[in-house]
Amino acid sequence: MTLAPTETVAPYADVVDLDRYPIHDLDSAEGQSFLARCRAELAAKGVCSLPGFIRPDAVASMIAIADQNADTAHASETTHNVYFTVPDETVAEDHPLRRTVRSAKHGIAYDQLPADAPLRRLYEHDDLTAFIAAVLSKDVLYRSADPLDALQVTTFRTGEELGWHFDNSEFSVTVMYQQSEEGGDFDYVPGTRDETDERYDVVQAAMEEDPSLLVRLESSPGAMAIFRGHHALHRVTKVVGPTPRINSVLTYGERPDMRLSDLTSMLFYGRTSS
Repeated sequence: MTLAPTETVAPYADVVDLDRYPIHDLDSAEGQSFLARCRAELAAKGVCSLPGFIRPDAVASMIAIADQNADTAHASETTHNVYFTVPDETVAEDHPLRRTVRSAKHGIAYDQLPADAPLRRLYEHDDLTAFIAAVLSKDVLYRSADPLDALQVTTFRTGEELGWHFDNSEFSVTVMYQQSEEGGDFDYVPGTRDETDERYDVVQAAMEEDPSLLVRLESSPGAMAIFRGHHALHRVTKVVGPTPRINSVLTYGERPDMRLSDLTSMLFYGRTSS
């Protein structure tokens, strides 16, 4: 008697809705179609948004982990311009090079997450890394080597926010777990700048709340977003109410040895990885 081949179940099938998002089978016709849709959305909008990517039970587990670590989450607050450079006092006060904004949040580091945390198991699997690389048309990506910042959970409590900024990295990957009662919205300006033009006038208009420029990313618990934040100005608006906004940032890059500087690590986590 010939036995039928045993179908292998992805070890993160309890974390990702693989029926909708077949990251475990990108070479199949279904996987290729899915990948093409992701690339097209990223090219058109500067963001690929995947609602319901993370299953509800996994979302609930990550919220519980955030709650359990609430007392040890590191609070950080800083003022900065949108470029994270020293403000230029030779230009007008409202110029983006000089104007400052506030960012305040609480960070739960990678080494605080249990080994069996749903998002940690997913992050550490090569399938997700390969999927992110494929969406971005990268030959290869690596997970961060930083034991604090590789995968972190960020909570924005009442009054906290992420001020307008451009990312230093080319892209970011985030997962939403919990929305706040009010505020905590992700706003961005698609294609704000490019390699040849900083478009300071557009940046300034966005910072002055020009409604014709701002796009609000619709997000819900379990949504993953792949976002090109180096060219798109973006922010998280101030949280109002007792329910914190909770999300994760998953860190990838094109080098296998990526780590935060000690200065940045101290700011975000109150300690260094060395």
